[in-house]
Amino acid sequence: QVQLVESGGGLVQPGGSLRLSCAASEVVFSMGWYRQAPGKQRELVAAATRGGIKNYADSVKGRFTISRDNALYTVVLQMNSLKPEDTAVYYCNADDRSGRYWGQGTQVTVSS
Repeated sequence: QVQLVESGGGLVQPGGSLRLSCAASEVVFSMGWYRQAPGKQRELVAAATRGGIKNYADSVKGRFTISRDNALYTVVLQMNSLKPEDTAVYYCNADDRSGRYWGQGTQVTVSS
């Protein structure tokens, strides 16, 4: 079973940056990040396939960048120009033929 370990959440001021990292126990087809704000559905933030195909939510395009290191089984989400509406619990996600896997979630709070 795929295991996911997240790091990098925290409190940041508007306009600031955070870097989220997720390490998997093995390489998988797709890795990425979802987020869920209070009272809202969980939504895709960004994801990348093993082959390098990436997609982003419209709300984060131009501000967030996702990258993968397949050799290290990791995915990194660099979040720049953060806005208060980015505040949410962020969950690492991995998908492969064995199923869908989730990290425990890390809180990102953007506030002055």
